[in-house]
Amino acid sequence: MNFTYTEKVQELQKKLTQFMEEYVYPNEKVYYEQIDPQDRFGKVPPIMEELKQKAKDAGLWNLFLPESDHGAGLTNLEYAPLCEIMGRSSIAPEVFNCAAPDTGNMEVLVRYGKEEHKEQWLKPLLAGEIRSCFSMTEPDVASSDATNIEASIIRDGDEYVINGTKWWSSGAGDPRCKIAIVMGKNDPNAPRHEQQSMILVPLDTPGVTIKRVLPVFGYDHAPHGHAEIEYKNVRVPASNMLWAEGKGFAIAQGRLGPGRIHHCMRTIGAAERALELLCKRVQEREAFGKKLADQGVIQEWIADSRIEIEQARLLTLKAADMMDKVGNKEAKSEIAMIKVVAPNMALKVIDRAIQAFGAAGVSEDTPLAASWANIRTLRLADGPDEVHRRAIARHELKKYR
Repeated sequence: MNFTYTEKVQELQKKLTQFMEEYVYPNEKVYYEQIDPQDRFGKVPPIMEELKQKAKDAGLWNLFLPESDHGAGLTNLEYAPLCEIMGRSSIAPEVFNCAAPDTGNMEVLVRYGKEEHKEQWLKPLLAGEIRSCFSMTEPDVASSDATNIEASIIRDGDEYVINGTKWWSSGAGDPRCKIAIVMGKNDPNAPRHEQQSMILVPLDTPGVTIKRVLPVFGYDHAPHGHAEIEYKNVRVPASNMLWAEGKGFAIAQGRLGPGRIHHCMRTIGAAERALELLCKRVQEREAFGKKLADQGVIQEWIADSRIEIEQARLLTLKAADMMDKVGNKEAKSEIAMIKVVAPNMALKVIDRAIQAFGAAGVSEDTPLAASWANIRTLRLADGPDEVHRRAIARHELKKYR
């Protein structure tokens, strides 16, 4: 494994870092100040569109999509350090049109969408003109096992009829969210992993109701949001089916592989920023007659944080390299490992930074509290830790049978 970044990647790292320092970090506060307190999901802060245009002009747009000519043509390994830089700010991924769930949805449309789907939905998504959501998780079943999904997608002539309730459809609160990829069952009598399908549902279709936006530890993540959506006798053309009936589980596995690794890359970036804030803070503050940086326990925090970040990054790069060389399926164990390691590592690093900041660490004066809350959800999103550990253990046990 050679993880030396190419000249192309190093140049993009330099450009991204400079852009973040010049435009993103100084406008984080502006972004949140521009959210209307009376209508938090009614409109998008104007600064976001300004930043997106600057990113386009700088050639820092659609850096994902390794298997497509729509993006920058980067491999997963090449994209990893760039995604990490974006993860240092909660607003950065959207600035570069590299935000979830749009990235995963665009990958699905590239791989499985018909030409009409690409024209109607992929093009405006790639242009950053609209947003999308992914409706998979349900409130009434354990969605960590996707075969439990109960929402129905039933063929009726030239249409499919969708019924069911989904929640944690991230991005559905955004006024620009126009299309959902919905996963449901079309044949409960088929083999267990061939009962599910995925279908495109425009959010303005009759019968689609956004019931509420769910907060995360008190954060509503406006104007993005995580919505509970009711699909009641929703009719869409049969042509909206992605790939074919019964292929929903296969699409999900293909979609979640890159999605999981992107989350981990961004999480490492968040941990790096937390460590940076910690190091600056402890050199500015004194307690018990000396700088916090001179306290042995603080130095231990810093050392452990650096060790843990480096370990997580190396495992993430290994997974990315395997995805490029042998495919997502063969790299599934490594993807599962990083999905466990990265969020747990980041939570420890961020928690130490919060401790170093004291009361300020749990306030909105720093990005630490919001970052901790956001990353804590990643121990559940795209599969909980326990499911990934189960998969890793089973893969390991096979070696000794």
